[in-house]
Amino acid sequence: MVARAHTVAFHGVEARPVEVQCAVSPGLPAFSIVGLPDKAVSEARDRVRSALSAMAIALPSKRITINLSPADLPKEGSHFDLPIAVALLSALEVIPADAAEGTVALGELSLDGSLVPVVGALPAAMTAASEERILLCPKASSAEAAWVDATQVIGAGSLGDVVRHFSGQSPLPAAQPGEVNLTPSVRDLRDVKGQERAKRALEIAAAGRHHLIMIGTPGSGKSMLAARLPGILPPLTAVEALETSMIQSLCGLLDEGGINRTRPFREPHHTASMAAIVGGGKGAKPGEISLAHNGVLFMDEFPEFPRTVLETLRQPIESGEVMVARANAHVKYPCRFMLVAAANPCKCGYLTDPSRACSRAPGCGEDYLNRISGPLMDRFDLRIEVPPVGFTDLDLPPSGDSSATVATRVENARAIQADRFRGMPEMRQNSDAEGKVLEQIATPDAEGKAVLLKAADRFGLSARAFHRILRVARTIADLDGSADIRRPHVAEALSFRISARVMA
Repeated sequence: MVARAHTVAFHGVEARPVEVQCAVSPGLPAFSIVGLPDKAVSEARDRVRSALSAMAIALPSKRITINLSPADLPKEGSHFDLPIAVALLSALEVIPADAAEGTVALGELSLDGSLVPVVGALPAAMTAASEERILLCPKASSAEAAWVDATQVIGAGSLGDVVRHFSGQSPLPAAQPGEVNLTPSVRDLRDVKGQERAKRALEIAAAGRHHLIMIGTPGSGKSMLAARLPGILPPLTAVEALETSMIQSLCGLLDEGGINRTRPFREPHHTASMAAIVGGGKGAKPGEISLAHNGVLFMDEFPEFPRTVLETLRQPIESGEVMVARANAHVKYPCRFMLVAAANPCKCGYLTDPSRACSRAPGCGEDYLNRISGPLMDRFDLRIEVPPVGFTDLDLPPSGDSSATVATRVENARAIQADRFRGMPEMRQNSDAEGKVLEQIATPDAEGKAVLLKAADRFGLSARAFHRILRVARTIADLDGSADIRRPHVAEALSFRISARVMA
């Protein structure tokens, strides 16, 4: 007789079903696990044996074989402990066989039989719901899994709790979802003195999810401006929150099972490796661009990042997903993020200040910014120069709108886009529009079209740049509450694309 239990193997954000088969047969005493297990899975036999011993359950003097099917799918992680134990208990007739087969289990076992929380409970619950099975997981992981209300989630504190639950001695209650977290930003745009043009660029970028690069001298406020971007972004929608939380669940970033409605804001250091930014390493884990999904990826000191890292951003920016390809794994992750980059105008940072610039000016500025390739620079919808703020301006009272006021305008503009792209899941903001959809929604009036064509001919804009200007103009019109794209909207979009020192 072969006893069966069910679990999952993670492949990117996808949790693939795995059947755990247990056979107890005559022969020399042995405990083997087959089906492409990694080291953590192979060590499960010792943890399971010790946990059963702590419950005074002795293994028979027979050959125990655990098969993880499909056998050609790599199995990684310690979450296979619990399903292996459930299959073995079913084979020993400690728990009913039908209860084990109707459950998707995942969890790590301690030597005393207690269950340790594991990553990936949320994607596992999605798979359990699709298979119409109950999810059994550690109690500490149950709150995040319970957000999938299409299936029942049972959280257990120990293997003994599992046995008592399945045997009917002490049924466990269904888990309840964790709290919805919405962390308000305490940083206000009014804290930034001056820089009204940069604030306007942030508003446009937030409204249409446009990529932005800021170039200015050290201390001009680039990082300060970027840090206030989360305060003007609308909360995650229900669909976006689930997508983002699934990635965070795989990385163990969900706090006490709560779903965060605040958009991610990731700011990796310029010494980060390619695997850290794009994804990879052991198990092809998600990188910073995927952790910034539906949020912001802020890359300060942009030219200081390795050239190979910067060039790998080109394809994910366009497609909204990244394929992490390794010899033994090809994993796809979503990465629909807004890229905000900051850079100094040159190595010393004072190219525009003759009294402080180095002796290599202005050549050093060209050499420094040339670390950003033309094709990558072409993908920035908004390019602005951030001039230094004078000492006299620092004594002035706060100016401009507060973050709350700007956030209201951004949310209204995004609501317009949500209605516009209803029924088109691949398009959510204006920056996603392309093809016939872009032609329908972003055709300017006669005067606006004349200005755009003249600028395209004068500055030799590429087809990509031409379309990105149209998308930005559409966002500016949405912020203005205008159904049509007029000449001022096109002119403002062009002003953020064409700059003397930010051209590419």
